[in-house]
Amino acid sequence: MYKLEKSALPLYIQLYTQIKEDIVNNTLKANTKLPSIRKMSSDYKISKTTVESAYSQLYAEGYIESHPQSGYFVSKDIVQNFTSTTKTKGTKEKEKQYKYNFYQARHSEDIFPKKLWSKIYNKALSSINFGSYPNKQGDLGLRKELTSYLAKSRAVICDEEQIVICSGFSDSMFIISNILKKFTSSIAIEYPGYKVVQEVFSLQNYEIKNIPILKNGIDIETLKKSKDKLLYVTPSHQYPTGKTIPISNRIELINWACENDSYIIEDDYDSELSYNNRPIPSLQGINDNQRVIYSGTFSKALSPAIRVSYIVLPKKLVAIYKDIFHFSFSGVPLDMQKSLELFIKEGFWDKHIRKMRTLNKKKHDLMKKAIKEYLKNSVEIIREGSGLAILIKAKVEIDWEKLDIFLEENSIKIYSTTCDTNLNDNTLYLGFGCFKEDEISIAVESFAKQWFKAIKKTN
Repeated sequence: MYKLEKSALPLYIQLYTQIKEDIVNNTLKANTKLPSIRKMSSDYKISKTTVESAYSQLYAEGYIESHPQSGYFVSKDIVQNFTSTTKTKGTKEKEKQYKYNFYQARHSEDIFPKKLWSKIYNKALSSINFGSYPNKQGDLGLRKELTSYLAKSRAVICDEEQIVICSGFSDSMFIISNILKKFTSSIAIEYPGYKVVQEVFSLQNYEIKNIPILKNGIDIETLKKSKDKLLYVTPSHQYPTGKTIPISNRIELINWACENDSYIIEDDYDSELSYNNRPIPSLQGINDNQRVIYSGTFSKALSPAIRVSYIVLPKKLVAIYKDIFHFSFSGVPLDMQKSLELFIKEGFWDKHIRKMRTLNKKKHDLMKKAIKEYLKNSVEIIREGSGLAILIKAKVEIDWEKLDIFLEENSIKIYSTTCDTNLNDNTLYLGFGCFKEDEISIAVESFAKQWFKAIKKTN
């Protein structure tokens, strides 16, 4: 029986929708004859026109077919397709929600300034001209604000024409990989490093060269021997080791790029979240070298959900970008760009950064204290003082398979530096950004109980 009632939806749409749902769900099976228009009209006390309109729409979309002098029947082909799709959707595994998830790049929900953002958003919305196309590189006002902010906070030398607003880090790397496709077919990447870079450039058919990380960051001698023309590096806070490239090595990298007509992608992913020292000035700003492509994001300090990043291109590459992406517009919605512009312009971004540093330093210190208290001498802290996670290394032999099982049984999720899904490395992230302050000690204690159960026994 179908439920038809007075509402904003016309009766024929209500009837059409409910019959369609029965067909999709296989309640009405293949070749099932539908009631005649006369009977449906009589049973539901609706007009024949209403029934005819519903049947006509179902027929037009291929859900039912008409057999001359016999009436309407459910289409056999469409039912088979929907049956298969329904089963697939029904068996799709849902993302598991863990009691304690130590993800290394996530904030607790209370961090984002929702009330303030709502006010800013409404103000920004009223300023948008919805009758024209947006700027291809991103909103000019936002790019101007970023120019001032980057000069002040990161010593980045640029003007607004060098900035491109992108939809998240992977989009930034996609744009860069396309700009440089004719320039080079390979890229040198620091190792260990951020896997997304390798994945994006591999999809663009670049050859990947892994350059090892040494005490002072990337191995420059190995880089020189590689003969590559493009380098990806995180000089201020290497991911995942946390190493910082000293100024002498930075200058050597710039000289390498200038002398060899090469480019460096500088990923400055979390410079705002430095707790013990002032952020290191950018590689891009050294000697106005025009060899560094600077990449930044709002994910770490504001929100990963808004999907806003940006790149600063050397002037020579701006023309290439405009030529390649002449058909394209920034993938970030204009309302988001305008809101960010006002958020920075009216001083809220600087206030938010100061608040974030204070809150996350507290969480960082609580996490460090809990690691020492509950994990004791079984681990060594090898990266701390910035970002949203502390990196630890096992000083005992762990049965990783057992640990994986114990953690799953107790709804705890942690992450290794080599794999986001399975534990197979001695180095692990313990993210603190996603927890509230009073949750950190309890979460680490819960993890520690399973950790010590997984230590291999020695004879």
